[in-house]
Amino acid sequence: MVAGLAVAHSQPDIIIKELPKDEVQWCTVSLSEMLDAGKRLEASVFEVKGKHAQETIEQCKWGALALNNPENGLLEQAFYPGRFKRIYTSAGNGVPFYLPSQMNDVYPKAEKYISKLTKCDIQALRLKRDTLLLTRSGTIGNVALVSRTLENKVFSDDVIRITLKNRMDIGYLYAYFRSETGGTILQTNKYGSVIQHIEPSHLYDLPIPNPSTEIKERISEFIFSSYNLRDQSNELIDKATRMLIKALSLPPINELQTEQFSFSSEVNNYSVKLSELSGRLDGSYHIPIAKAIAEHLKQHAGELLAVGDNRISKEIILPGRFKRTYVEEGQGRVFFGGKQLYELDPSNKKYLSLAQHGDRIKEQLELHENMTLITCSGTIGKVTLVPRHWEHWAANQHIIRVVPACDEIAGYLSIFLSSDYGYPLITRFTYGSVVDEIDARHVAQIPFPLLKDKAVQREINRLALEANAMRYDAYKLEQEALRIMNDEVIFA
Repeated sequence: MVAGLAVAHSQPDIIIKELPKDEVQWCTVSLSEMLDAGKRLEASVFEVKGKHAQETIEQCKWGALALNNPENGLLEQAFYPGRFKRIYTSAGNGVPFYLPSQMNDVYPKAEKYISKLTKCDIQALRLKRDTLLLTRSGTIGNVALVSRTLENKVFSDDVIRITLKNRMDIGYLYAYFRSETGGTILQTNKYGSVIQHIEPSHLYDLPIPNPSTEIKERISEFIFSSYNLRDQSNELIDKATRMLIKALSLPPINELQTEQFSFSSEVNNYSVKLSELSGRLDGSYHIPIAKAIAEHLKQHAGELLAVGDNRISKEIILPGRFKRTYVEEGQGRVFFGGKQLYELDPSNKKYLSLAQHGDRIKEQLELHENMTLITCSGTIGKVTLVPRHWEHWAANQHIIRVVPACDEIAGYLSIFLSSDYGYPLITRFTYGSVVDEIDARHVAQIPFPLLKDKAVQREINRLALEANAMRYDAYKLEQEALRIMNDEVIFA
């Protein structure tokens, strides 16, 4: 193991300056390249970055080898299971099924379940430890490593599974694909043409820098240590959630659900008193599961407050809508959206102009450690705790920020809202005929239990904050691996 992996890497203060963009990005394309690209004449087909990335690897001091070189290639196997027609079912009747969009989540939760009647080999879909994953369509080239968290999970056939001959090379290849240069090459062919779909055969001739064994080992150790910390953080989250459920004597969520519906007719139905309407006539607001959870919390919590209570939160912020002005990397503030909320290092980051949006960033968009974030538009109710490396980053207006009253409640707040019992209490407020929405007023009304046993509540809070700190350390380790990849391998 590399000594001191979790030690913070000091970074100098960075002064962000906005620089003018180049007016035109250009490259030359030969007639043969145009013919090889299918006689395409669109400039977008011949990606400038792709051509530059290919040239960079060709000129690498270490030399390059093909991933599937028969003599010294790294690849053992690259494949994906055969396509099949999916039969979806309810949670209690099927196998948890994960989509490519969840591959980079720190702790993915199954959103779909496939029936055992589905004509496919379920076991072939299960992931094996130390496998690399690549998305092969849609957003192509996203990469993940199968550690304890993903092991045995059933993933879609839209994910390519890659196994290597040597374990040492797994973390190294992951870091290469995660680097800007490696990721660009992954998405383009040897002429720099953009590809829309990856097949395993496309990977065979990918040029891979071939540095010394010592460098490969260092990079790989950083990556494996990073994923180990992510696994440990997930285990702490699970432990905290179990303690919460036990302290509140919460039954399985499906038991609360089934007790509430009346089965006297073919349509699920329930009655609501006039005094309980709260000005809402939409059935989703009065969904029985939310009422059942709230009633249970009243009976078993030490005190039932609302998230907007000043003992729970200082402020609940929903940024206003605005027209965004983006700049190049390093020229503005990191900016991401709700789709990336569960990722350790949000993909497809953009950079928001400080000159145009400086005040809005400071007052509404900026994130701070231990804030709880809740998606409030489109997909409602995704919850996460802001880690330290997101400090001063910005997120879009489709995410509500809950500023905790203090650090002694921050972790506990996130654990409850992200649980199976917090989710229905958030989503019951959903409104909108086309795009689902909730707002800050709704979040302020969410019932929130304080435990009778304050020692247990403090321990839940500590576990959550410790898990959040581990994710920060995991991020630093991965960034160090990427630094070595860039400084000592690709651009050495």
